[in-house]
Amino acid sequence: MKTPIPTNQISKVNRLRRMSRLLDNAIPIPGTKIRFGLDPILGLLPGGGDTVTGGLSAYIVVEAARMGLPREVLWKMVGNILIDSFAGTIPVLGDLFDVGWKSNVKNIELLEKHLDIAENSKSDRLFTFGLILLLALIVLGFAAITVFTVSWLWNLLF
Repeated sequence: MKTPIPTNQISKVNRLRRMSRLLDNAIPIPGTKIRFGLDPILGLLPGGGDTVTGGLSAYIVVEAARMGLPREVLWKMVGNILIDSFAGTIPVLGDLFDVGWKSNVKNIELLEKHLDIAENSKSDRLFTFGLILLLALIVLGFAAITVFTVSWLWNLLF
């Protein structure tokens, strides 16, 4: 028999779920089952869109770590963000990839699947700190790649 999930975790998961939907599924394409969110739209903005969405995606993983998800699940979540971020470096095609990949939805599904484990095991603080540091470096790294790419293209064109 599962123990009930604490109310503060339920409200946190609901907030993360809403953020995930906003990033990945907020807008339906009429006449199809295809939905997309702010992630591919913001990804079209050179220099900052992927950085902003990467930061929001990282926030979901950090909150999952604070809720005590197992390391294996957290690494899967980071992997989803990395795939999304690497694909996002390809102009336009990366944003089309975002419409189908939906890393935030995948991460919320992982979070919900492992909630009962989260109640009984707490992630250690050092691992959570390292995870936050790694995610910050990933987001900043992709921001730097974007800045260098835009700068290179600017110098090439002008």
